[in-house]
Amino acid sequence: MNAVADKKPRLTTSAMIASIASEGQRTKAAPFGKALVELAASRPEIVGMTADLAKYTDLHLFAQAYPERFYQMGMAEQLLMGAAGGMAKEGLIPFATTYAVFGTRRAYDFIHQVIAEESLNVKMCCALPGLTTGYGPSHQATEDLAMMRGIPGLTIIDPCDALDIEQAVPQMAAHDGPVYMRLLRGNVPLVLDEYDYRFEMGKAKRLVDGDEVLIISSGFMTMRALEVAQALKADNVGVAVLHCPTIKPLDEETILAEVQRKPRLVVVAENHSVVGGLGEAVASSLLQNSVQPARFRLAGLPDAFLDAGALPTLHERYGISTAALSSRIKGWLG
Repeated sequence: MNAVADKKPRLTTSAMIASIASEGQRTKAAPFGKALVELAASRPEIVGMTADLAKYTDLHLFAQAYPERFYQMGMAEQLLMGAAGGMAKEGLIPFATTYAVFGTRRAYDFIHQVIAEESLNVKMCCALPGLTTGYGPSHQATEDLAMMRGIPGLTIIDPCDALDIEQAVPQMAAHDGPVYMRLLRGNVPLVLDEYDYRFEMGKAKRLVDGDEVLIISSGFMTMRALEVAQALKADNVGVAVLHCPTIKPLDEETILAEVQRKPRLVVVAENHSVVGGLGEAVASSLLQNSVQPARFRLAGLPDAFLDAGALPTLHERYGISTAALSSRIKGWLG
């Protein structure tokens, strides 16, 4: 083999890598699966269901712990949601898992008609939300929030990290009605335990304060926002971060109060298309309540079919890496 070719650096990332954790970052393995197993010990009405993706949504832990309460529905997402609705009618609490693209785009009518219209107690936990996979538009659920926000009575959760997920699971089970949670699976970053934070369904929480910029964020973009806040300290730019893990119902009271508290650049950062997600929900709330920020910008994914490739490359390309988001914010500050 050519000696020069032998010296070429090997690629360390690929489309196969779906972890959002940075090298050396603290993580927890399978927080959803472990939290569900723990909760189900005292809640016999909880059942686990999936569409051939137990291992890839961490539901395999539930299947191992409670095989008699686990249902493998095969590669049939419409059947998964329909059957989950039927089980909920019998008094069970189904936690149904699949990938977000399949749970929303493929099974939308079943969620809308079977589950949501009757306000059934189904908890949908869907992995690979937004740009958490490099496999291109077939697997990138960049429009799931826009779709699900349109369904009346559906609670929507976009957790930041392992702590958010662990604490959300029992609250989802306690909530009476359907819930859609964007699921982070595998080795999930652990961030929020450093900020005296507890998940509370329907509530936004300020994690850090700053005078120049307010970032309103959800999902792993809250992790990015916290990293940006640290990075911009070197430029004497104070960045506040308001984490909104519940997309619907939106905590408008907290958001409006935080925007009004100081005249700042307001940036909504989300792992979702700029169309129909948290950014437009916040903008609508501000407009309807006659609250005008000093400046307002959306830092989400573009209204486009995104490329396939390695996640670090894609996050940089589409402006949601720490470095890219920092650069965008500095540009908006002028």
